[in-house]
Formats: sequence, C-alpha cells, structure tokens
Amino acid sequence: MTSAIQTGLSEYLSEQVGIVDAALDRCVPPESTQPNSIHRAMRYSLFAGGKRIRPILAIAAAKAVSEQIEGVAEAAASLELIHTYSLIHDDLPALDNDDFRRGRPTCHKVFGDAVAILAGDALLTLAFEVLSTLPVDAETRILLVKELSQAAGTVGGMIAGQVHDIEGERQPPTATLLESIHRAKTGALLRASVRLGAIYSSAPENELAALTKYGEHLGLAFQIIDDVLDVEQSSDTLGKTAGKDEAQQKITFPAVYGLEKSREMALIERKSAHEAVEILGSRAERLRQIADFVVLRQA
Repeated sequence: MTSAIQTGLSEYLSEQVGIVDAALDRCVPPESTQPNSIHRAMRYSLFAGGKRIRPILAIAAAKAVSEQIEGVAEAAASLELIHTYSLIHDDLPALDNDDFRRGRPTCHKVFGDAVAILAGDALLTLAFEVLSTLPVDAETRILLVKELSQAAGTVGGMIAGQVHDIEGERQPPTATLLESIHRAKTGALLRASVRLGAIYSSAPENELAALTKYGEHLGLAFQIIDDVLDVEQSSDTLGKTAGKDEAQQKITFPAVYGLEKSREMALIERKSAHEAVEILGSRAERLRQIADFVVLRQA
C-alpha cells in the first residue's frame, strides 16, 4: 500500500471523490425541491461520505480506454445512486436492521421507514434517468441501461445476491452458497462499474473482456475484505455496526474459510485483477492501484 500512496493514490482518490460528488449534486434535486422530505432523505444518505469506489472504477476504466470521456462523471454517478439505494434498503428493520451507516444514523432512523423506502426507490429510478440523458449515442445509452439494470437485478445481480443472503442466514456455511451470494450481491455491481466505464468509452472487445475479468476479481476481493473487516474492526472504524454478520449467522468468507485463508484468497484475487489488465499496460495503472487499495484497506 505504501508504494501506491507514494505514486499519488490518496490524492487521486480524493480528487475523484470530489468529481463524483459534484456530478451527484448536479443529478439530484436540491432539498428545496418539493416534496422536500424525499429530497432531504435522498441527499442525507447520498452525501453521508463513502469511498465512491464504484463510480471511481467507472471513470478509471473509461480513461484506460479513451481520453474522450466527456460526461463520464454522470454515468459513474448512476452507480452511486444504485449503491446508496441498496444501502438504505439494506439497513431497514425488515432486512439487516442497522442503526448506523457511514458513522451516522441510517436513513430510516432519521426520516422513518416509509420515507427511507421511498428515498431508495427514488435513487434507483433516478439512476436510469441519468443514463438516459448522457451525451453519447442512443445505442450506447441503451447498452449502459442494460448493463446497470442487469447488475442490480434478480438474475445474477445485486437483488439476487440479497435474496440468497437473507435465505442463507442460519444455514450451514458452504463455499457454493457463499459464492452464489457474493458474486451477485457485491460482485455484480463492481463488475458493472468497470464495464460501464469501458462501454461509455467504446472499448474494443478485447479490452472490454480484460476489464470485465478485472472487475470480477476485484469484486470478489472487495467482499472478502469486507467480511474480514466486519470481524476484525470496531464499529467506530467501520462507520457501521461491526460483528453483525456473525450475530445474524450470515454466510461469509471467514465463516467458511477462516480469517487467515480469507486474506490469502483476497491477495490472490488482487494478483489476478492486476494480471487481467496487462494488455492495457500503463493505461491501467490506476485500476491496479485501486485493487491494492481495496485489498489492503482497514475500513
């Protein structure tokens, strides 16, 4: 991680967060727009912090393919809209029932369950409105809408993973069930993040395939480390309730493989992510650094 920081990763990530936040601010109606309550709730969760990994991946992938990326920040923002909607709904009493997210009370604790549900719905809906107005040709817009909707959907997408996760609680932890949960729940949207940027920049087939593999390996590494940190770190460090996976008897990588083996697996996925983008040479350096950051992070 030290070498990554030395080459400017921290500064790069901070700069990209600013770019993504500015795009999100342009996309989401201000709090003064009627009905005020829903726009306050949307912005409360959306601007609560976060690493913005998904939109940053989209921008980095787009830049690895082409320098002509006008409007890519808005395309990337659609991923954060989807991600934030999923967090709002995940935190609801009917699902993970969490009181804290990113270090402050969750949306439903502040605005109530009904407005929180609607805020999630609104962010989901807005994501596709944003994609429909991007400054690219109609065929590319359709491809982007298809990519994001499938990644968030019920066939191998985020919602499928959430269902597997709920139904897997208190079930014997097996590698097969674990993979079915996390390749969909977390991996699908991370994979789509990279692909979204590549599609936006009209990546040739061989480069899109390479970036897709990178996204698959990164998505798996991300979830492994997320599971490990839930065991190892405190609630203050994580910004959410630590230890909930074990308390709810969820199927996680540490539950199946143990902590040491899980970390080894994450390092293997990191290496595979690096190797996947070798054909892009120096153009993929930021993507390699992001993979390092994901695996070596502490929160």
